Amino acid sequence: MERTSLSKFKLPDTPGVYFFKKGRTTLYIGKATSLRDRVRSYFASDIVSTRGEAVARMVNEATSIAHTKTDSVLEALILEANLIKSHQPPYNAISKDNKSFNYVVITKEDFPRALVVRGRELFGLQAKSYKLKAVFGPYTQGASLQEAVKIVRKIFPFRDSKCTPCPEQLTKVGPSKYQGRTLVKCRPCFNRQIGLCPGVCTGEMSKEEYAVVIGHIRELFSGNFRGLKRQLWKEMKAAARDEQYEKAHTLRRQISALEHIRDVSLIRHEHVSAGGPSIGLRASGVRIEAFDVAHTAGTETVAVMTVVDNGEAYKSAYRKFKIQSATNNDVAALTEALERRLSHSEWPLPRAFVVDGGTAQVRAAERVLRKAGVGIPVVGVVKNERHKPERLIGERRIIEAYERDILLANSEAHRFAISWHRKRRGKLI
Repeated sequence: MERTSLSKFKLPDTPGVYFFKKGRTTLYIGKATSLRDRVRSYFASDIVSTRGEAVARMVNEATSIAHTKTDSVLEALILEANLIKSHQPPYNAISKDNKSFNYVVITKEDFPRALVVRGRELFGLQAKSYKLKAVFGPYTQGASLQEAVKIVRKIFPFRDSKCTPCPEQLTKVGPSKYQGRTLVKCRPCFNRQIGLCPGVCTGEMSKEEYAVVIGHIRELFSGNFRGLKRQLWKEMKAAARDEQYEKAHTLRRQISALEHIRDVSLIRHEHVSAGGPSIGLRASGVRIEAFDVAHTAGTETVAVMTVVDNGEAYKSAYRKFKIQSATNNDVAALTEALERRLSHSEWPLPRAFVVDGGTAQVRAAERVLRKAGVGIPVVGVVKNERHKPERLIGERRIIEAYERDILLANSEAHRFAISWHRKRRGKLI
C-alpha cells in the first residue's frame, strides 16, 4: 500500500483501491477505474453540491491518502469489499446494519449455487431458507456486482437457482462417454446451452469436480487472485501430465481470462456511480468532447465541439468556432479550434477528446494538449469511403470503456458541423 499526503498526491491512472486516512484510522475505502481521476474528483471546488456534506467532511478530516493498484476493475471491486469488511471505515456506511448492501453467497449443497442477495435477504427471515457455505461482501454497488458476477461466470461456469442437478435415476436418454466416464444424459438447462453452467444438470460434472470449481470461485471472491492463478497453473500441469488435454486447455483458458479480464461493463458502472451510495455520493457522469471541421474547397471553414455527458448528448454545451487561421487545411483548423477551446478554463475538461480523422489529426490534437499541459487521451475516428466509422485509434482502455459515447459524440460533431457550415454558405448565396 502506497501512502501520500493530501497536499501533493500523485496517483497512477490505473484501477485500484484508495483509502482516506486520519492518522492510522481509515475513514473511507473506495474503488476506482483510474485512481488518479477518482481521487482528484474529491478536491473539486463544488464538492459539497456534487458529493454532499458527508464527503466534504470526510475529506477535511483526512490527513493522508493511500492506494493499492490492481490489474483490473473486477479485482478492485472485490478487494474494496473485503477491505471494507475488515476495516469497517465509518464513512463507508453511516448505518452499520444497512440491509440494502449486496452479498455473494455460496450455498451449502452437493452442487452449490453462487447467488447475489441483498442484506435484508441474508439477515432477515428469508435467510432461514439458505444454508450458506460462504458469504462475501458487502458490495455497495449492486449494478457493478451483477456485472462482476457475469464476468466471473464466463470464466468459471457455475450452477444457479434455475439449474437442477441431474438425478441419474431419472430422465434416462442413454449412456454417453465423457472423459472416460459413462454418464446418464439429462435435459440441459438454458445456461448450459450458452456455456454458463458446467453441466451439473446433464451429469457431465461430478460432485467432486464441481467442488473444485466452487473452490476457485471462493478464492476469487476472497481476493486471492495470485493464489488462484498459481493453483490453476498446478492443475493445468497435472492435467497435461495425465494426458487430460481437454481439461488442461480449459484451465489454460481460465488462466488467460484472469490475466486479461475485459471488465468494460464495470468501467462504465464505475463512472456512473462515483464512490458508492452509502454516503450519499451522486453520479458525476463522464464527459466526452468531439471536434469536427467543415468547409467547401476552403470557403467558410468552421469547426465545432460537441459533448456527450453520461451517455447522452449535452447540446447546451456544444460550441462553434469560425476558423480564422486556416482555410483549406483540416489539421490546422482542428488545431485552432482546440487551442481556443482550451482557453476556456471555465469549461470542465472531458475524460477524452475525440477527433474526426486518423493519425495526423490525433497527433495534432496531442501536440495542442501537450503544449497546454493537459494530459487527456485523444481518440481518432477513422472513416471509410462512405464516411462511416471504420475503426477507432488511441488508448485502447479508453476506447473499450467509452466506445458508444465516442461514436455518439463524433456523429453529433459531424452533423453539427455540416449543419452550421450549410447555414453560413446559405447566407452568401
